[in-house]
Amino acid sequence: MSILNETYTLSNGVTIPKLGLGTWFIDNDKAADAVRAALEIGYRNIDTAQAYGNERGVGEGVRTSGIGREELFVSTKLAAEIKDYDAAAAAIDGSLDALGLERIDLMLIHSPQPWKDFRGGDYTDGNRQAWRALEDAHRAGKLRAIGVSNFLQEDLEKLLEGSASVPHANQVLVHAGNTPSELMAFCDDRNILVEAYSPIAHGEILRNPDVQAMAGKYGVSVPQLCIRYTLQLGAVSLPKTENPDHMRSNADVDFVIAESDMIALRELRARDYGASSVFPIYGGS
Repeated sequence: MSILNETYTLSNGVTIPKLGLGTWFIDNDKAADAVRAALEIGYRNIDTAQAYGNERGVGEGVRTSGIGREELFVSTKLAAEIKDYDAAAAAIDGSLDALGLERIDLMLIHSPQPWKDFRGGDYTDGNRQAWRALEDAHRAGKLRAIGVSNFLQEDLEKLLEGSASVPHANQVLVHAGNTPSELMAFCDDRNILVEAYSPIAHGEILRNPDVQAMAGKYGVSVPQLCIRYTLQLGAVSLPKTENPDHMRSNADVDFVIAESDMIALRELRARDYGASSVFPIYGGS
């Protein structure tokens, strides 16, 4: 059975494919082709965000793929700067319009803080307002599931203290070299599914000699090893690519990493993101 046919089940019973296509840095005018290529290969999970600026292209790819909408899982994210109810409600409708879809399968708050103040001030009230807008859209049938992204345990605790529901998912930076084990355990205890973005560390881990040696041991590429690692952690894996050959290779992960090697990868510390270090999620500002 291909990983492309395997799913997790969210706490509300909605199923989500274990492997998805990330679309960060895919231009809007190229997104439709990338999505169609992925869907033709067999992907059924497509992830985008308002901040990516490519929702229209992603939606076009979904709508013109020839694959029934009920077979596909489309996620997007509420812009990190939106921290009030009315703006969030309007932005949810904006994503539905941009994607050209009647419903979104999963919508997340992109960050607990605006990007310009990432890991900075206290936006608890704003997050609760944005979350309430997601809850209302979920009840209205516009969204099948709702969640958050880049939320640390303290961010989740503050949200949960003032909310009626628990996020279905938390999409965070997870890769060999950066495994937030305590956060993942916290999420697991509350039935919050973790989604791993940048599972290949935005490409920098390709040059790590220890990871290269381990990949060679299994007869796979470094990206395949890294994707398999996040899957064995129990996370959704969302590698980004617009190259169909890479899409196929990323889905060819029908092997099992031994527990001793899983421990080694879990303990690995490798957080060099090269030129991408300027982005807040990689420690920049």
